[in-house]
Amino acid sequence: MGTRSKAVLGTGSSTAARLLVGALAFTAAYVGVSAYGTANSTQRATTTVDLSATVLPVTEQTDPDVGTITVSALDGKGDCDKSFVARSVVLNPDAGNTLMYHWRLTRWSSVNRAWKTYQTEYAGFAGARRNVKWELSVQDNPGWYRIELVVAGQEKSIKSDRILVSC
Repeated sequence: MGTRSKAVLGTGSSTAARLLVGALAFTAAYVGVSAYGTANSTQRATTTVDLSATVLPVTEQTDPDVGTITVSALDGKGDCDKSFVARSVVLNPDAGNTLMYHWRLTRWSSVNRAWKTYQTEYAGFAGARRNVKWELSVQDNPGWYRIELVVAGQEKSIKSDRILVSC
């Protein structure tokens, strides 16, 4: 080996040593800051928070049949505030593309003798199959309701049974 090779090796070794020392210094500083943050967090006052949960009975199957809608009543906030969750399963014939769908809550109009749209919600997904759900509420408006699921590309919407909302 010539003197030139020794100089390059010597320079490379010293550079590697400097990098190692720098990395160790950075790691030591990081560990010190982390330990400082942990020590300070133990000195802070702790606040106790009580959490409560309402357990609802499961009245529907968790995976409804394709082409059906299951509807379950949830606890409302008052006498004339009724909440529901509607569930269905949607199949996407082209799993690589987004399939759009929307929920529609309809109310029976005795004057027009027809179902009229009361609420809607739009959504979509990509994939072959999706369990879909919609949480909705009816406030201060008793009557007969029905939930519909309209899936893009399908000729007919999926309809739930009628729901009577009363106060």
